[in-house]
Amino acid sequence: MARIAIFGAGYVGLVTGACFADLGHEVVVRDILPERIERLRDGEVPIYEPGLDDVLARNRERISFTLDVREAVEGAEFLYVAVGTPPTYAGDADLSAVWTVIDELPDDARATVVMKSTVPVGTGEKVRAALDARGLDAVGYASNPEFTAEGTAVRDFMEPDRIVVGAFDESDGDAVEALHAGIDAPVVRADVNSAEMIKLAANAFLVTRISFINEIANVCELVGADVLHVAKGIGLDHRLGPHFLRAGLGWGGSCFPKDSLALKQLAANSGYHFQLLNAVIEVNELQKRRVLNKLERHLGKLRGKRIALLGLAFKPNTDDMREAPSLVLASRLIAEGAEVRGWDPVARPELQGVELCATPLEAVSGADAAVIVTEWPQLLEFPSEEARQAMRHPLIVDGRNLLDPATVRALGFAYEGTGRRISATDVLPEIAEREPETSE
Repeated sequence: MARIAIFGAGYVGLVTGACFADLGHEVVVRDILPERIERLRDGEVPIYEPGLDDVLARNRERISFTLDVREAVEGAEFLYVAVGTPPTYAGDADLSAVWTVIDELPDDARATVVMKSTVPVGTGEKVRAALDARGLDAVGYASNPEFTAEGTAVRDFMEPDRIVVGAFDESDGDAVEALHAGIDAPVVRADVNSAEMIKLAANAFLVTRISFINEIANVCELVGADVLHVAKGIGLDHRLGPHFLRAGLGWGGSCFPKDSLALKQLAANSGYHFQLLNAVIEVNELQKRRVLNKLERHLGKLRGKRIALLGLAFKPNTDDMREAPSLVLASRLIAEGAEVRGWDPVARPELQGVELCATPLEAVSGADAAVIVTEWPQLLEFPSEEARQAMRHPLIVDGRNLLDPATVRALGFAYEGTGRRISATDVLPEIAEREPETSE
């Protein structure tokens, strides 16, 4: 078994370290945040990721945590870089944390650097050149991109669709591949540039599918079709499959937004205008704002109205608020003069102007509308006689198509989903005669 140093104790680094320890390797995780390292040493998990606490707990003898670079590197055979690469204002990936790790490597380092962070194509070549310029030609380099999704990250690591390994030297690639012994998955061996592109291209294709089905949903609303039936019919085609064909408020999180922007900017910097990806990103931005149009169609002007946002994290089973649709919705509603309440079972963000509530029922009390923003399973039980009585206007805008429209309507709610068939009875009686107003 190998000794692996992981640089970065965030979602990717911590899951990577825990899972490698579960495979029997000796792991040391290094981070620059003292409070994070202290919590990990005390057995606390600083992020919400289902199953991660169990993996860390059963591998405490094989995993340690440090703030010291030399302690992490000493004796390590592999140096995994798993730091953040957020977008810059220009849209490029910010590689400052990656370069900090590379620059901090001691001059006597002899391990193999493995890039787990998502980086632009060509980064590996630049790192290789920088290592060689420092005389660290004995340090190997490989690309081993991550394909884990928050909420299912442990399972995604241990039961992946594929393992991608790119290397300049075949022996480095062989060694990184061997680290995954015990995982039953196809291994894709490639050059470093191709490995880097696989990650970006995979995420770009996934967000393209999401934006596509959202566009179809928008047309369905205009022509009286139901996107759930349409998506099912599309997904049964063996050439297409059902995945990522669920209409809703669009994509967010730590990966899709930054990776799509990074690929778009990479193409632009290389002299190519990526028209399709530009459209995919634009569709996603507009999708969140369509909720306001639906609210105004039912409620008229939103000034003074109380709106409950049910679910704040960008997806279920995480507390991550990065690029969450709730952020856009809250800011737009506040700009329109609405009073905004929010509920989430895990995420407790500090959102200016948003009152956080302990339960969905508290959030909707006196509300003019409830918007389902994140498809938490707890919300399946939300529509009830008690909730309807608590609301000033019993209106549910289901941004994730979580609920069954017929069931919700039978309980006395006006209901509007995304790309679902709209009934004339879904307009609240007291405002049915008003002309619809748009928010833009």
